Amino acid sequence: MGWWPFKRKEKTLQDDLHIRGTRIWLQDLRESCERNFDNPEEGRRLVRQMQIEWTDAHSEGEVDDALLDGLDRRSLRLLRASDDEWLKWLDDDDFWKPGWRDEPRGEVE
Repeated sequence: MGWWPFKRKEKTLQDDLHIRGTRIWLQDLRESCERNFDNPEEGRRLVRQMQIEWTDAHSEGEVDDALLDGLDRRSLRLLRASDDEWLKWLDDDDFWKPGWRDEPRGEVE
């Protein structure tokens, strides 16, 4: 009685890993920093931890060279920032957009 003409074919499970995109990496970095807006040292520690994550992801082919470069440029700015600069970078919406370049900002003070 095991025969049934309308039996579904069993699908083999594919182990397709979800690869995080640019926006997700940037969003995670921004959220980690903003959670620690009042504690820049803890924020910097998290940035250094995330650097390890995206470097590992790059070596596994999950992060391309352009994304790695962009994440590294942002982390460099955040890690070298004074506490006041830390807040300015967090508030700069352009800084968190994909494609951000480290170009001189034309701010008028």
